[in-house]
Amino acid sequence: MAAYISKDEKLIPISDPTGRWSELTLLPEWEEDIYDVYTVKKHGKWVMLKALKEQYRNDPEYRAIIEKEFDTRYNLAHPNIVMINDFEEVPGIGMAIVTDDAYGYSLRRLIDEKRLTPKIIQRLETQLPDALEYIQENHVMHQPITPDNVIFTEYNENLKLINVGYDHSDRLEAQDTKQDIINYGKLINEVLDNLPEQLPRLRKVAQKAVEPEGPINNVQELKMALRERSMTSIILWLLGFIIIMLGVLIVLSLQH
Repeated sequence: MAAYISKDEKLIPISDPTGRWSELTLLPEWEEDIYDVYTVKKHGKWVMLKALKEQYRNDPEYRAIIEKEFDTRYNLAHPNIVMINDFEEVPGIGMAIVTDDAYGYSLRRLIDEKRLTPKIIQRLETQLPDALEYIQENHVMHQPITPDNVIFTEYNENLKLINVGYDHSDRLEAQDTKQDIINYGKLINEVLDNLPEQLPRLRKVAQKAVEPEGPINNVQELKMALRERSMTSIILWLLGFIIIMLGVLIVLSLQH
């Protein structure tokens, strides 16, 4: 299990005579290959920052990468994707992408700490496919979807994707969209491997998703398979309820 550091343990002194920025806090859990991620107060309101690591800040190649990511993600607007607000200089860390505050816990951490809940499973079945569909519809080239870049917000466990786009493409190839489905299946399989209860219908969808030549090749087919699974669950629940009610009625009739 990874050693996670509390939010308060990584508070960083920040010198800002204007008073705009305060309470800068590094989030090691959200670290990326070339980026550090922070929470900070801007004019007293919590936001998040994504900035180049110190060794890359003055390198024109890496500065171009963060600028490209800002341009790619700035116009994306989806409730399950961390929203970008600005790109500006922040004292001590240089140019940073400023996003909405989405502080919470990665799916990786929730798996490691055995804190998976039914609500999280439901979000993975509904909100994650919706976010994937939006990314693909906008032809966004992105990093593989893994438990590390799926975040659940601290208070209401809403799903948010981070690290979702670094470039646009005129069109996504079939292998790109299929790879998203495979990665989704791998993610669900890992979640199911760490649940005490068995969810065979969801496991069946995940197993079909990871098959390179399987029946699920795009998000529409994935959502259809998940809906069929959900409808099966509802039908079985209704049948069980009807059987119980019939049993109650039979017992009552016998008593009279």
